[in-house]
Amino acid sequence: MSSCFSSLGTKIPRMGKGYEYDDVLLRHVVKAGSWSKSNNKRNSKLHIGFVSKLDQICWSPVMEKRLDEEYWKELEVGVRAVQMACSLCQRVQDTLISSTGPNHRHLLSKDDNSPVTVADWSVQAIVSWMLSECLGSQNVSIVAEEDVQTLSQDNASELLETVVETVNQCLAEAPRFGVQEPKSALGTSDVLEIIGRCNSTGGPTGRFWVLDPVDGTLGFVRGDQYAVALALIEDGEVKLGILGCPNYPMRKEWLSYHHRYHRIISKLTPRTSETWNKGCVLYAKKGSGKAWMQPLLHVNKMFVWPNQAKQVSVSSIDNPAVATFCEPVEKANSSHSFTAGLAQSVGLRKQPLRVYSMVKYAAIARGDAEVFMKFARAGYKEKIWDHAAGVIIIQEAGGMVTDAGGLPLDFSKGLYLEGLDRGIVACSGATLHAKIIDAVDASWGSSSL
Repeated sequence: MSSCFSSLGTKIPRMGKGYEYDDVLLRHVVKAGSWSKSNNKRNSKLHIGFVSKLDQICWSPVMEKRLDEEYWKELEVGVRAVQMACSLCQRVQDTLISSTGPNHRHLLSKDDNSPVTVADWSVQAIVSWMLSECLGSQNVSIVAEEDVQTLSQDNASELLETVVETVNQCLAEAPRFGVQEPKSALGTSDVLEIIGRCNSTGGPTGRFWVLDPVDGTLGFVRGDQYAVALALIEDGEVKLGILGCPNYPMRKEWLSYHHRYHRIISKLTPRTSETWNKGCVLYAKKGSGKAWMQPLLHVNKMFVWPNQAKQVSVSSIDNPAVATFCEPVEKANSSHSFTAGLAQSVGLRKQPLRVYSMVKYAAIARGDAEVFMKFARAGYKEKIWDHAAGVIIIQEAGGMVTDAGGLPLDFSKGLYLEGLDRGIVACSGATLHAKIIDAVDASWGSSSL
């Protein structure tokens, strides 16, 4: 197992080539707590990585208390994995946007004609690898959107080759995110095996991760919004949620601008280590009553927890006339006409903010929007990976997410949100939520859904 970095002070990773420790950091780590060979056995339960130069354990009582908090280790590992995945996605999206001609090496259509890219499988491989390396493969079970069979087909040979190349490029940067890179490059069979580990079917018992490697693939290939979504579910309850939103603008008003505008602005105002114009990772732990947001890791920077994280919370707006509501961009799996009628009856006066992916959940958690409504057309079944991470983040940020009957979403039924009552309603507060639920009941009979 590779060494996993913990900025909580238990260990520091053995770094790959091209990276050296700052002596100040080493002095700070040693000063943070006592370490000696005699402590190795006593503190072995806290081990996450290794001290490169000292090869010793660093410990402090404060850090031990923090590590003992339930799911804290899993949360930090998950955030690092999503950060790493976002870095990969940014490179692939830049390639897709700038390339001309067919993208056979980067893009494929699935049986339902929805697009899937090299990023989907590459992220699935990276997150699977990261969780296994840091938490132990025997302790990791993953439900994920993409299956390895599609990537193994003859018509996907070029794509598979590119996935393997992309995964190895990303793993070469693993030390930046706190994990020792593999001793040698992964081969095709290795990558397929790692992706194939994501074969859990969920259910009411046990612990499993839920991953949507690139939520909003259509937005991704268009250079628009998308998300890397990771959640931890135990005995049917979402315990952790992590959302990576690489293109999320830090200025609220930019959310409604065309994605090409963002790209132009980004070129005119290139990022520096001090700027934070777009891109973030949001995360929350069940029962904490808090949700957090941190910027994406800048190129050539080392990830140090908590990476300038700041707490986020939902908006206090409860007046429908000034509230912002989100809905999916795609019409195929959502009825815009029904949500438009609901919006009018409730008193939502603003134009809907149509955004790809779970970025809609992020917008509510950050206080940039107040309402998200989705009512699927008959026959469509909502998947757990499209909602798990976003739901817990909104809830811990102070908001509400239920089905249209006011009941919590049930993540214990396998791959789908079975028993979902008509649709999904997410709100920043109880007042708006109650009005929407009442409006659904009043108008559902006349709908064609």
